[in-house]
Amino acid sequence: MGKPTGFLEYDRRGNPGETPLERIKHWNEFHPMLPEEERRKQGARCMECGVPFCQSGVQLAGMFTGCPLHNLVPEWNDLVYSGNMGHALSRLTKTNNFPEFTGRVCPALCEAACTCGLHGDPVTVKENELAVIEEGFASGAVKPRPPKVRTGKRVAVVGSGPAGLAAADQLNRRGHSVTVYEREDRAGGLLMYGIPNMKLEKEIVQRRVDLMTAEGVEFVTSCEVGKDIPAGELLEKYDAVLLCCGAKKPRSMDLGGAGGKATHFAVDYLTAATRALLDGKPVEESMDAAGKDVIVVGGGDTGNDCVGTAIRQGCRSVTQLEMMPKLPDSRTDNNPWPQWPRVCKTDYGQEEAIALFGADPRRYQMTLKKCNENKEGALTSVVAVSLEPRTEGNRTVMAEIPGSEEELPCQLLLIAAGFLGPEDTVPDAFDLARDGRSNVATRAGCYATSRPKVFAAGDMRRGQSLVVWAIAEGRGAAREVDEYLMGYTNLT
Repeated sequence: MGKPTGFLEYDRRGNPGETPLERIKHWNEFHPMLPEEERRKQGARCMECGVPFCQSGVQLAGMFTGCPLHNLVPEWNDLVYSGNMGHALSRLTKTNNFPEFTGRVCPALCEAACTCGLHGDPVTVKENELAVIEEGFASGAVKPRPPKVRTGKRVAVVGSGPAGLAAADQLNRRGHSVTVYEREDRAGGLLMYGIPNMKLEKEIVQRRVDLMTAEGVEFVTSCEVGKDIPAGELLEKYDAVLLCCGAKKPRSMDLGGAGGKATHFAVDYLTAATRALLDGKPVEESMDAAGKDVIVVGGGDTGNDCVGTAIRQGCRSVTQLEMMPKLPDSRTDNNPWPQWPRVCKTDYGQEEAIALFGADPRRYQMTLKKCNENKEGALTSVVAVSLEPRTEGNRTVMAEIPGSEEELPCQLLLIAAGFLGPEDTVPDAFDLARDGRSNVATRAGCYATSRPKVFAAGDMRRGQSLVVWAIAEGRGAAREVDEYLMGYTNLT
């Protein structure tokens, strides 16, 4: 513990951010780094607790708290304070393959469990992490390190999201020859196309892909396994196949076909917006929010990303419908530290909507009931209905309130109501068993599927989750694949 009184002497200070009305003028990240001296103070706030809940990654009251990667948070916070960024980098990357991703998009499970947060503000763990890795890239400390010895084993990784990239990185370090198959035209999975540029600039993703390529990982893009290449060909060509295809099957809404071309799933909308930005081309008209009233169904992170994207496209208005009641603004007595705080969070897109339109875009306890079209079949408005919690048997459901219908103008409808599991193409191609939630079935704590030498990790195994969990899954699967191939493993 470099400064025992640091948490008493220094207040929490996060990276500064552009004002909402300034940042909506562009698609870039908008949180520049703190200067080095201030970052060292933030590192000094870490108390190096005897029991560091920040790195625990445990489940409490049905929710996880602390880092599932078990990052050595107190160690590298102390090294940040002392200015030893090189050593901090070595400790950080021991457990996390991609701090440049988690340092930008992770909801910071570590900070929710920080002991400083019990009676004050938690340490800026996430931003300290980002500062360490970005200093590593800037100084040249992060550079290609291909393995010195190859094992002669070949592994196919299907999907290049965070789980697939983490597994490929680990297996390549071990000396296996790894080929990553990606159906999109660019590698990165949801990092590339599912997360908007203002949260994660795509140069950051490509920088890591280029680094892995220089280390010997082969990327095959625009190739969908099960369609462009048969599953049997992979099984013949490789010693092991690891599936990391995500859980991109969206939860739909029964609108009776109404809404037509003006209705899109959020993941398709965000993908189209990012692809247009990267290709330097206009987004197709049906997915362009310019001059339109936009309704987003879903109050989670994906819905918020749709709000921020629609605002940057120049929407006339945006409304976000959330089925559930608004969460409290601060912890309640039945949600004590170090549980994950179930509190209302106003994210960047909502902040921008408040600044631009003068009101929070979220409408709680409401859902979509039907769409209205004009004579030409174009969407003109939607009818939303209010909900109230009711007890049915042993569970609480959100039920419609009769007579509460409300018509809202809408020319672009975005469905961000969550996901139902992996798409069927790859699991069906390998004829894999599924669990009760349609995810690829594996034994608890294991990654081997029902088919020999085929493994699964990430969202397609555990369901929709966080980037940090995907990285943890990829690392865990890499250990199991390595042990399968070699009879033992020395991967951590």
